[in-house]
Amino acid sequence: MRDIKMRNEMNTRKGKTKAIKQGGVRLASWMLIALLSLPLSACGAGGETKAGNGSSEQTAMAGTEAGEEEALAAHKKLMEQENAILSKNTQLWEKVFAEADKGMTLQEDGKNYGDFLLKTIHSIQDQLTAEEQKLLLDEAEKIRQIEDELTKLEEKYPQVAQKSLDSAMSMSSDDSSMQKFPVFEGKDLDGNQVKSEELFSGNAVTVVNFWFTACKPCVGELPELDALNKELMEKGGALIGINAFTLDGKEAAISEAKDVLAKQGAGYQNVYFDSDSEAGNFVKNVYAYPTTCVVDRKGNLVGDPIVGAITGKSQREKLQSLIDKAIAGDGN
Repeated sequence: MRDIKMRNEMNTRKGKTKAIKQGGVRLASWMLIALLSLPLSACGAGGETKAGNGSSEQTAMAGTEAGEEEALAAHKKLMEQENAILSKNTQLWEKVFAEADKGMTLQEDGKNYGDFLLKTIHSIQDQLTAEEQKLLLDEAEKIRQIEDELTKLEEKYPQVAQKSLDSAMSMSSDDSSMQKFPVFEGKDLDGNQVKSEELFSGNAVTVVNFWFTACKPCVGELPELDALNKELMEKGGALIGINAFTLDGKEAAISEAKDVLAKQGAGYQNVYFDSDSEAGNFVKNVYAYPTTCVVDRKGNLVGDPIVGAITGKSQREKLQSLIDKAIAGDGN
C-alpha cells in the first residue's frame, strides 16, 4: 500500500517524525488507530505564584509543559483527521498506494506527505474516473493542509511527534490481552499450516517483522533480517515475517512477496492469516512499517515494538536488547 502508512534513523510521520527518520512508512487504509485526546489541564502558574511556591523559572517551565500538552492534544487531533480521511474510500487509496513503489516512493526528505499523494494520484490518473480523481485530489489536498499544521507543531515542539506516535503505538498496561501476540492459525507463503502457539512455544525467542512489498525501507532491511534469523537459529530462536498485503492468502500478493524475498536473499518464514481475525486486527493497528516485535516462548510481547528499519545501529541495539531479555527469561 504505501512506501508511505510500521517511518535514516520510529516511527512515521512522513518525512518528519523520528519514525520516518528511522526509515519507516505509514500504511494508509490500515491506520485506523484510536488516538485518544489527552485531557488538558489548566495552567496553574498564577496560583503557584500566589502561593509563593514557584520561581519565575518554574513558572516558565510550567508554561512550557502546558504548551507541550496542548500541542500534543492538537497533534493527535490532526492525526485523527488525517487517518479518518485515509480510512475512507480504502479501495481507491489502495490503488494509489499500490503504485507508490513504481518510482513514486516518498523520500525521507521532509517533503509534505500531501504533495506526495497528489503527485502519485496524478501519475495514475488513467486508472481513475474523473470523479474518483477529483475525490482523491480533494482528500489529498486536505492531508497536505493537515501536514502543514503538523509540521508547525513539530517545529515548535520537537518532542510532540514522538510522544504522539508513542501514545498511538503503546499497548495499554491495563489490558492483559494486549501483552500477548494474538493467537492465530494461518499458513506460510508455501502453503504450510502455521499455528502461533506451536511457533512461539518452539522458540526461545521469535522476532516478528511486519512489512509490505511497496515499502522501500521494509525491502531494504530484508537481507539483514535474514542474517538475524540465522543468528537466532543458533540460539534456539527464529525470525518470521508478516507481509500485510498477503493477509487472507491473496495469491498475487503472495507471489510478489515471494519474489521480493527471493531477490533479497531472505529465506526465513513468512506467514499470513485472515484479516478479520484477532491477529489480523493486530496488523491493521500497526501504525508504521516496518515494525518489529519480539515474542517469548509463551507468546508474550517483550518490550515495545521497534518501528522503522533495524539497519541503523541504535535500532539494532534496541532489538538485540529485547532478544537478550527474552532469551534470559526463557524457562522462568
